[in-house]
Amino acid sequence: MAGALSEVLGEVLVTADGEEVAVSALAARGVSLVGLYFGCSLGGPCAQLGASLAAFYGRFRGEAAAAGGQRLEIVFVSAEQEQQQWQEAVRAMPWLALPFADKHRKTGAAEHPTCQPACASGRRRLVLCANRMLRHPKSNAQLAVGWMGNNKERRCQLKLWNKYRVSNVPSLIFIDATTGKVVCRNGLLVIRDDPEGLEFPWGPKPFSEVVAGPLLRNNGQTLDSSALEGSHVGVYFSAHWCPPCRSLTRVLVESYQKIKEAGQKFEILFVSADRSEDSFKQYFSEMPWVAVPYADEARRSRLNRLYGIQGIPTLIVLDPKGEVITRQGRVEVLNDVECREFPWHPKPVLELTDSNAVQLNEGPCLVLFVDSEDDGESEAAKQLIQPIAEKIIAKYKAKEEEAPLLFFVAGEDDMTDSLRDYTNLPEAAPLLTILDMSARAKYVMDVEEITPEIVEAFVSDFLADKLKPEPI
Repeated sequence: MAGALSEVLGEVLVTADGEEVAVSALAARGVSLVGLYFGCSLGGPCAQLGASLAAFYGRFRGEAAAAGGQRLEIVFVSAEQEQQQWQEAVRAMPWLALPFADKHRKTGAAEHPTCQPACASGRRRLVLCANRMLRHPKSNAQLAVGWMGNNKERRCQLKLWNKYRVSNVPSLIFIDATTGKVVCRNGLLVIRDDPEGLEFPWGPKPFSEVVAGPLLRNNGQTLDSSALEGSHVGVYFSAHWCPPCRSLTRVLVESYQKIKEAGQKFEILFVSADRSEDSFKQYFSEMPWVAVPYADEARRSRLNRLYGIQGIPTLIVLDPKGEVITRQGRVEVLNDVECREFPWHPKPVLELTDSNAVQLNEGPCLVLFVDSEDDGESEAAKQLIQPIAEKIIAKYKAKEEEAPLLFFVAGEDDMTDSLRDYTNLPEAAPLLTILDMSARAKYVMDVEEITPEIVEAFVSDFLADKLKPEPI
């Protein structure tokens, strides 16, 4: 257990009193599940969760004292930028926390040895292989944890935010203490739905089991969830009060009809986040698919827990066996209005667009900027980085983990210009970067030639923590 947890949490945790606790000691306590509590000291939702989580945690500690073992431990992962705020947040917590290290202790962002200044000649090239060369001239508000500088401990904390794709606080993610793998992404609903911990350890269940029960059509007709068997299913988390949801629904209705007319077996399941049954009925009246009954709050909550929903609209696309094809159904629907690529299996490399730019907020992203006015440049850039992206994705899929990087090619348009301005990147192209919006950090490889070997070394150094970040 210690090895997997140490890889996630480091070697040492601390108590509210500042006492150090070795991560390896958790095994001796009988801990089988660890809750990563991402939060802050700013009150509001974090304060409310803190109170309910303390009661929840206390019940497990009481059980542990009676049974001679402790099944659950909570670890606080702070969003605080100042040590005093961190101390205020931790002071009243009965659980453990990742240590805070003053982010100002080390300053500056020294350039990595392989990074070079911009090409003075004004002519740069993207090299696919020895015989092919291209020449050319030179959004939803997300939580930002903040510029971490070169402080190892603070960057270690940030890696947790990126690893688990945490975009808002408070968030509670349960991981297996033996393997370090995610058991449940939406622990907030666990505390609400199972305050006594009767369903411990809250592991994932098959979609068919979680969704089991009657479903509705907007004409009042009911059907059993078994009717979904053998079809691709889009699990649609949405609400009428949410303007982006209503906009997506209009597009999704057209996509649904096109897919059905093409003879594909496809159904959409609406899981409402509306605030009243009247709102649900009004919204559902616009939808030609099925829904979980609004009154069945427990089933709606279990589906939210199953897929770790942190925001709406979200469209999860499942294969006929109930396995996830993509969590980015929203992006796919907006990018593929003719539904030619349904059921939207993920691509290793994406072309950066207005509709998928929101993914830049989900974690570190490799972005290769190119001159899209040069015919074939974007496609050549995709070919250059795709084998590297595929290798990374396959490596982490084998470990049942999400890849630590998303891969994009960015051409020249208003959105890309805005991104360059926001991140203060040079105007050069091609330009190889890794952008970490949540850390407000960037890594830039500004060289005359970009080859597969350079990209692979750049990615490897990033994953090995050998690159020095610059602030965004």
